[in-house]
Amino acid sequence: MKSVLVIGMGRFGQHIAMKFEELGNEVMAVDISEEKINEILPKVTSAQIGDCTKEPVLRSIGVGNFDICIVAVGNNFQSSLEITLLLKELGAQKIIAKASRDIHAKFLMRSGADEVIYPEKEMAEKAAVRYNARNVFDYIELTPEYSVFEITPMDSWINKTIEQVAVRTKYHISILATKIGDNIRPLPKPDHVFTHEEHLIVFGRKEDVFKFTKRI
Repeated sequence: MKSVLVIGMGRFGQHIAMKFEELGNEVMAVDISEEKINEILPKVTSAQIGDCTKEPVLRSIGVGNFDICIVAVGNNFQSSLEITLLLKELGAQKIIAKASRDIHAKFLMRSGADEVIYPEKEMAEKAAVRYNARNVFDYIELTPEYSVFEITPMDSWINKTIEQVAVRTKYHISILATKIGDNIRPLPKPDHVFTHEEHLIVFGRKEDVFKFTKRI
């Protein structure tokens, strides 16, 4: 269990605060808006109204006691930058800041952020890949070159085994799991027989997977 401070209760801040709480962590939410704090209060461990661009506010929270501090301030980059600087000065252990532009990310990293995330950019890239390629149901980028995809098997694979198809040798992709509905079976064996009902969770170079999806 970790202790997590989430500053900024916009849509992203609320979602990440609730998810951390759902995963069994202690979450403190802070926002300048009383309305937003009242909304999130039943869903997290604790919540507080406060302007985190003010040093006394952050000092009173005790930011050094949290394992993770997340700066999820919405569109006010100046406030996000000021909060990140103050968190660093006050001894925050790990600072994750939300950014919408590359130039913002650079300034946030220079100001003390340990990591910067781009929720809108990442969602846009994921949607573009998913809808650009045929038969791609989900997509997670691991590096600019390699990703994990959820795809369907080729019709010619049905009723054949992984070993018979020679998936890795012929198509240069690795099958991490099979999926039917919400049921996932990890690391299928070479004698696994493909069916029409299942999806495949595969890992490989984007170039190889895209070539494959065009053949499905």
